[in-house]
Amino acid sequence: MITREEILELAKFQVAAEACALSFYFQPQRPQNKSHREEAILAKDLVRQALREAEKNGRNGIMREDLDRILDLAGHLHGNQARAKAVFACIAKNFWREFDLPPQLPATQLFLNDRFHLKPLAALLGAQPRLWVVLVDRRRGRFFELRLDELAEREGVFHELPRRGRSDGFAGYDGGHAERRLEDDAMHHFKKVAERLKDAHEKGHFERLIIGCQESLWPEFEPHLHPYVKQRLLEHFPADMATIASEQIRERAQRILLQWQESRRQSLVREVLGQAQRNANGVTGLRRVLEALELGEVQILLLGEKFRAPGVECRNCGHLDAHIVPSCPLCAHSTRELVDVCDAIVPQAICRDIELFYVKDDASFDRVGNIGALLRFRVDQNKPSILAAS
Repeated sequence: MITREEILELAKFQVAAEACALSFYFQPQRPQNKSHREEAILAKDLVRQALREAEKNGRNGIMREDLDRILDLAGHLHGNQARAKAVFACIAKNFWREFDLPPQLPATQLFLNDRFHLKPLAALLGAQPRLWVVLVDRRRGRFFELRLDELAEREGVFHELPRRGRSDGFAGYDGGHAERRLEDDAMHHFKKVAERLKDAHEKGHFERLIIGCQESLWPEFEPHLHPYVKQRLLEHFPADMATIASEQIRERAQRILLQWQESRRQSLVREVLGQAQRNANGVTGLRRVLEALELGEVQILLLGEKFRAPGVECRNCGHLDAHIVPSCPLCAHSTRELVDVCDAIVPQAICRDIELFYVKDDASFDRVGNIGALLRFRVDQNKPSILAAS
């Protein structure tokens, strides 16, 4: 499972002009025949093409060892229909990282640049909150973390039921007392589970929450949740802890998460477009988004799924510009051309902890350039004292 710390390490990685950062994405496909060799053949073609490009730029020797390792890896991947894989390598810095991913990448691809190509990874991980799934009944609380499509169980909360005698006593008095005690024990158990969730929220262990329990128990458990925890709750679903399997937990939680993500994506597109039209906390178009990123205004970044645009990057100060200019307008140093400015935008968004959403097939978003951002603030509308503090 790839962690946020590892993603941040990839986003910060950059090499000098004579070196090269290699990014390889493997997406398993349905085999066309029993040999299962299509993926290996495609990987070899990608490597040969990369070697030809390297020879043109005089970097064949630097890259060959990494490319040979990619070839060897691809030879062992054929026929694996369960997982996708991402590899990031740089022999000049003795850097090699492999990650297993859900098979949801756009294609098998190979990229060579002075930084890692993170757009496919960001598309997969964008808007992925730290998500906990909690199952509750009268004596157990089980806690799971769902990251991508992997479900990992954490330490739970368990309550032993009290022993009961064989008789309900005179006129059923002991039976009624025992029943009230069971209800009281269940209430204290629900409070412990709710307290554990409050503590985990305060420590930042989760950002969103899904709860599964029997429908009859939800009215008993829900009032004990702290208001801050309730704000993080996406949904609760009916679940019997005695019979539900881990795969069912994962599938139900993923379905809820995908529905929430799509609803939030549509809501954000409407909000960004509305804010931009009112000249408020929203901007659209590449030039204005780059300016907002440089000023630290961006809170949430929206990119069209197929958005690509050329640009330049200053070799000295890192300034990004949508205009192809030979020198930086800020520091006058030379710039280098970018085939796709997203190669620089995505790492910046990751390093600055900017939430990133990819938008697919939205005509209204396409009309404004397929790129936009929701802002924390606007520098041009702040008072000088606030600017100084910023």
